[in-house]
Amino acid sequence: MDRICLKDKEFELFIPEQQIREAIEGMAVEIRKDIEGENPLFVSILNGAFMFTAELMRQLDGPYEMTFARYSSYRGTSTTGRVNEILPVTVDVRGRLVILLEDIVDTGTTMQYVMEKLKSQGASDVKLATMLFKPDAMRCDLTPDYIGLRIPTDFIVGYGLDYDELGRTYKDIYKLVGE
Repeated sequence: MDRICLKDKEFELFIPEQQIREAIEGMAVEIRKDIEGENPLFVSILNGAFMFTAELMRQLDGPYEMTFARYSSYRGTSTTGRVNEILPVTVDVRGRLVILLEDIVDTGTTMQYVMEKLKSQGASDVKLATMLFKPDAMRCDLTPDYIGLRIPTDFIVGYGLDYDELGRTYKDIYKLVGE
C-alpha cells in the first residue's frame, strides 16, 4: 500500500519492510559481536518495539534472557515531556549488561530516564538498540549504541509504531502526509 488513513490523518509509504529487515540484520551482527562472552538481559520496550524485538531476537538466535517493560511519554502525535512508568523492569539487573530494545528514539527523554534508572539499580552497563533514530529531535545527551535507521523528524506509524494505538501492525513504515 502506498497510503493509509488512520482516524483523521493520512500517511504515505516511507520505509518498506525489506529495508527495515536489512537494517535489523546489520544491527544483529554488531550486537552479536559486542556481547560475545556476556550474559546480557534484553529489555523490549512495549508496546512499539514488539515487531523490532521479534525480528532482532530471531537474528540473534541465542540463549539470551529477555523481559519487557513499558513506558509512555506520548499522547497523539506529540510528547508530553513526562515519562509514565507503566510496566517497570522486574528482573534483577545488578551486575548485568542490559540492552534496551526500542522502536524509535526521538527526544531521548524516555530512554534517558530508563537507562539512568537501570544504572542506579546496579546494572553493570546499559546499552540502547533502536530500530529508528531521529537525531534532529533529540532534547538530551543520549546517543543510541545500535541504530537501525536514521530518519528525519516526520511522524511515522507501522512496524510497531502507532497513532493513538492504531497502525502498529503494518509491515511497512508510513509517514504523516502534509505536516
